[in-house]
Amino acid sequence: MTAEYAHTPVMLNETIDLLGPRGKNEWMVDANTGEGGHSYTFLSNYSDLKIIAIDADSEIIEIAKKRLKKYEDRVHFYCGWSHDFFADYPSAFKRPDTILFDLGVSFYHYKKSGKGFTFEKDEYLDMRIDSSSGLSAADLLARLSERELADLLYNNADEKYSRRIAASIVNERQRSAITTTSALAEVVKNSVPASYRHGQIHPATKTFQALRIAVNGELSRLQPLLEAALRVLEPGGRLGIISFHSLEDRIVKNFLRSMNKNCICPQQAPICKCSGHRSVNLLTKKGITPAQDEIERNPPSRSARLRVVEKVFDGDDND
Repeated sequence: MTAEYAHTPVMLNETIDLLGPRGKNEWMVDANTGEGGHSYTFLSNYSDLKIIAIDADSEIIEIAKKRLKKYEDRVHFYCGWSHDFFADYPSAFKRPDTILFDLGVSFYHYKKSGKGFTFEKDEYLDMRIDSSSGLSAADLLARLSERELADLLYNNADEKYSRRIAASIVNERQRSAITTTSALAEVVKNSVPASYRHGQIHPATKTFQALRIAVNGELSRLQPLLEAALRVLEPGGRLGIISFHSLEDRIVKNFLRSMNKNCICPQQAPICKCSGHRSVNLLTKKGITPAQDEIERNPPSRSARLRVVEKVFDGDDND
């Protein structure tokens, strides 16, 4: 991490080894650009590579533009959600030979965005990557029922005290709206047992994770996003996904394994409509984790897992 950039990109050597260009004049999509760390590494290593850099946060994409300015003739920026981009892939661009998803939330959002991603600062509970649309975390805390809040905490973060926390949130909001990170952290801390309050992690960690996931649709959007990206990817191209928690990785792993089957039609389908061809070959069957020296240099990388596939069949959508 440098003073200029809050986020340290993970597994740079591994992504270069597995996703570096296999030919000349290739196109790559960096689908979660953030401050541009991965893109910078690829552009500086491959002089004829072109990159489409995507991020939904207009502020962070301006940081990436400054970081990548020396390569501006080889990088195109798209400010918006990746699923919108892949759903309407620009005809002016060649189909990508490589797509990289880094699903982790940039440390920029925790350290510099002011959007309430962390309880370490007293900020408004926004948590939206794109603050121009959708409900904020404060909105969810105000609108969801106790049952819905408990389900959100359990399903998005496996919070074992989800019911206690949800009940406390509902009780507190009857007195005063919960709109700041410090207010939410205090409610959570006061609603869990002392042993949990003084555990290895802050007791509000999972609550904040669950809200962030819900606000940005991180899990609900993931499989449709991967499906859209795979449709756009050039046959012979590679798709790499870096996930940071087990819920994400499970979705990624199951999707890639299903695409690796010879027939991917639903079990109830009377006849095979996918022509019996597997869509991808798995290049990292168990996923790759960071080396110990990287974990020591950059502790947040410890939960990262990289999975890479190579597309072998286009399917009906692109015939």
